[in-house]
Amino acid sequence: MEQNKIVVFESKKIRRVWYNEEWYFSVVDVVFALTDSVNARDYWFRMKDRVKIEDGIELSTICRQLKLEAPDGKLRETDCANTKNMFRIIQSVPSPKAEPFKQWLAQVGYERVQEIENPELAQERMKQLYEQKGYPKDWIDKRLRGIAIRQNLTDELCPRNSRILQC
Repeated sequence: MEQNKIVVFESKKIRRVWYNEEWYFSVVDVVFALTDSVNARDYWFRMKDRVKIEDGIELSTICRQLKLEAPDGKLRETDCANTKNMFRIIQSVPSPKAEPFKQWLAQVGYERVQEIENPELAQERMKQLYEQKGYPKDWIDKRLRGIAIRQNLTDELCPRNSRILQC
């Protein structure tokens, strides 16, 4: 897997790096993409201060300094966040461009609560996603049966072999 890779969001380049088995994204690049600020680094600095005062949260604590390639070609330490923490940061960006992300996060959160209350919804949602991706109905049915069989087998084996299996 390529360790450093640039992704594009609405024609804005966002640097990312593979670290500890997950992608970390440049916070300054995401802030720039969502705000079109002339100085995204300054915007990020002021935003951290504002969130600390208003919400009592240190956004720096959910970031990690990782080396990313700067425009001059040199590797420089940059505030980076994984997907989960980047979503948290995006929630603090007061920009109309961030609003679709915030609405999507609210929708996903609502759906997750529904799935906790009614687990059958999760299975139905998974089935719909596979259909949208173009998988044939018989493949989807086999996949869902395979998941159910594996879960039943795990439920049966774990109590007996808890020392061997990580359950």
